[in-house]
Amino acid sequence: MKLIADSGSTKTTWCLICEEKSEQSQTFYTGMGINPVRDDEACILSALKEVSDWVCGSRTSAAKTVTNADISEIYFYGAGCLPTTIPTIIRLLSGIFPNAHIEVASDLLGAARALCGRNEGIACILGTGSNSGLYDGCQIVSNVSPMGWILGDEGSGAVLGRTLVSEIYKGALRHLRDEFEQDFLPTVTDIKQPPQATVIQAVYRSKMPNRFLASLVPFLSHHRKEPSVGELLRKSFRDFFHRNVAAYARPDLSVNFVGGVAEEFQNELRAVASSEGFDFGAVMKAPINGIVRYHTHRDE
Repeated sequence: MKLIADSGSTKTTWCLICEEKSEQSQTFYTGMGINPVRDDEACILSALKEVSDWVCGSRTSAAKTVTNADISEIYFYGAGCLPTTIPTIIRLLSGIFPNAHIEVASDLLGAARALCGRNEGIACILGTGSNSGLYDGCQIVSNVSPMGWILGDEGSGAVLGRTLVSEIYKGALRHLRDEFEQDFLPTVTDIKQPPQATVIQAVYRSKMPNRFLASLVPFLSHHRKEPSVGELLRKSFRDFFHRNVAAYARPDLSVNFVGGVAEEFQNELRAVASSEGFDFGAVMKAPINGIVRYHTHRDE
């Protein structure tokens, strides 16, 4: 049996697949993303224990109870899976699933395999953060460093939220300030002080300001027909194409996207791609189904 995982920033999606009937799978979610850069081993093991309990409570189509020893292959894709941290994930998984061949790779490679299969393409992530890579049908062969939400991450939810706040308090969206503070801001944070001070504290003093900023994206979506909001979106997506995609110098390849921001604003993305001369490809909110297809349909 195969176990396939896509680990995002807030949750990990696991699929258990019987090799003889690959179209039949079972899905499980752990309530945290496993990130070996961010999380210590005890935290990761706690999440993997949940997975082990789920696997051992599963049954095959023949009503046979599954054990950890039945898992023959594991493919784990996640943020923070770097050459320096991958051995840790492999070691921890091996301790629980002793008979499994284990492969661990970045969330970007998972996105590329989900989006492009075994064909060349440019794979992009637009979610809380952003990333992109040139994919040769098997591996990422070139990657423009995303640089994080302060120095880069163009087009991401965090950067869109950061720009929104700046424009509401200092720029072209000041006319939306009252609505933002009265109707939207209370839904994403507890306001115990003046709204502007609450925003500043959430950005400069919270543990994960990028998540707070990304949580503001629905306000942009609600006002997407507002000319100034439309221009904000277009500029951020143009920046993403110019600073990331253009660097690969492969206008012959389609540009494909995975992530909640990409799905929500795919019409705006498509329009910007067309105006900038890029070939717009596929969009997926989450890559797990595409990753499963990659590892169960080897001839596609």
